[in-house]
Amino acid sequence: MKKYCATVTGLGEEAMRLVENDLCIIFNENAPPELAELSVLHTIEELKEEVKAGDTIKLGGNTYSILQVGSEANHTLRTLGHCTMWLYNESKKNQNCLPGYIVVDVQGVRPVFEVGQTIEIDG
Repeated sequence: MKKYCATVTGLGEEAMRLVENDLCIIFNENAPPELAELSVLHTIEELKEEVKAGDTIKLGGNTYSILQVGSEANHTLRTLGHCTMWLYNESKKNQNCLPGYIVVDVQGVRPVFEVGQTIEIDG
């Protein structure tokens, strides 16, 4: 089931630098400027069902497994189109999932974003 599907509309100046450091911030395209510069911006869409561990997410043309979902991530995704994705790699396996995070198993392949791509979450 498709839980969420949004189209990338912009890339903040610092967004890909964060991805290189294993974080990806997504936000609706109406994000405040100070947050937009850090974010992958996307169309405003409805979260049809809660995101949970075991779902898949398509980022930057690749499909990844969701390992963990923080206690606030579904709320902020639903209301702001926002969450921080921790691009998981083995070296960080003992770190805890923060409340607004979705932990994504990228298996060493970080996403590379372009305007027009989709962010899709399937359950």
